[in-house]
Amino acid sequence: MIPQKQVGYYQLSLKQNYKMPQSITDKSTAELIKEALPKAVSYTDYRAMVSRLASEGRATGPKQTEALANYTLLNDRRMKRFDKTVKLDPESMDLIKGYDRRISLLVLTESWCGDAAPSLPVMNKIAELSANIDLKIVLRDENLELMDRFLTRGAMSIPKLIVCDRDSLEVLAEWGPRPEPAAKMVARHKEEHGKILPELKEELQQWYNKDKGKTILKELLACLPLE
Repeated sequence: MIPQKQVGYYQLSLKQNYKMPQSITDKSTAELIKEALPKAVSYTDYRAMVSRLASEGRATGPKQTEALANYTLLNDRRMKRFDKTVKLDPESMDLIKGYDRRISLLVLTESWCGDAAPSLPVMNKIAELSANIDLKIVLRDENLELMDRFLTRGAMSIPKLIVCDRDSLEVLAEWGPRPEPAAKMVARHKEEHGKILPELKEELQQWYNKDKGKTILKELLACLPLE
């Protein structure tokens, strides 16, 4: 049995006896992570890439549409705002600064992903406080085999955070695509309407703006494999 910490509509799958679902590839999860890491970029480089794409009217990924370009533009603006408004409380800062295990926060995402805009700045704030915590970002559509190992109820939902040991690449936990309250909002909306309507996206952004990353921070800290 896989030991898991169940929180609302998403799971934090923790390290002991951790096993991933079978994939179409014979490669191990560690091998897939190792293949993805050379393609990973820092948060600073990711932000620069998204800003450049926004100015060009483009998005990441092979599919280019006006809608995806518009979402990329919105996310660029939102990340700029969250970079300024997300503040870590002193207790959380002390916990992060005292963290002594070398880990990587590997995130699968795309520039147009609305839930990534409020989540990535929080992850960056965490990584900035500890030399033992390294934030790396890779594009989902360039790493589909890895994404296939971290599906959410069978879907390639992003952002998807993979917490792994920096040296062994052992998977310690995962998180995503959104915090529990936001996940509940989406679940209720789908139950009522059968699909996601445009007004839900606005409701989600209002919640993210009001929360200012506090819930995301709490859930991400729960991912850290504290002894």
